[in-house]
Amino acid sequence: QVQLVESGGGLVQAGDSLRLSCAASGRTFSSFSMGWFRQPPGKVREFVAGINWSGDRTYYTDSVKGRFTISRDNAKNTVYLQMNSLKSEDTAVYYCAATRLFLVTARGEYDYWGQGTRVTVSS
Repeated sequence: QVQLVESGGGLVQAGDSLRLSCAASGRTFSSFSMGWFRQPPGKVREFVAGINWSGDRTYYTDSVKGRFTISRDNAKNTVYLQMNSLKSEDTAVYYCAATRLFLVTARGEYDYWGQGTRVTVSS
């Protein structure tokens, strides 16, 4: 069982940066691959970025490549999403999720979810 709590969202201007954090409970955090998803207003939840259990493999959706960076600190049971050069289309509720699989982007492949943190980017 893993419980996830996101933080770090807020209101920023286009071009700004923001770092999201996701704190996990449980002693098995390092055995999970982690992902960030987002749900823009009125749209479906979509995959943003993923990282394997050790942190040496990452993958991103095309729209955030070069701007977002996912990382993790297993000693702190935390995964991060550094978001740079934010655009208005990045406005969404951001969720972190955990899976025992790797290189998966489908929502159904993730077993545990946080409650989400809202990011609003004004243009």
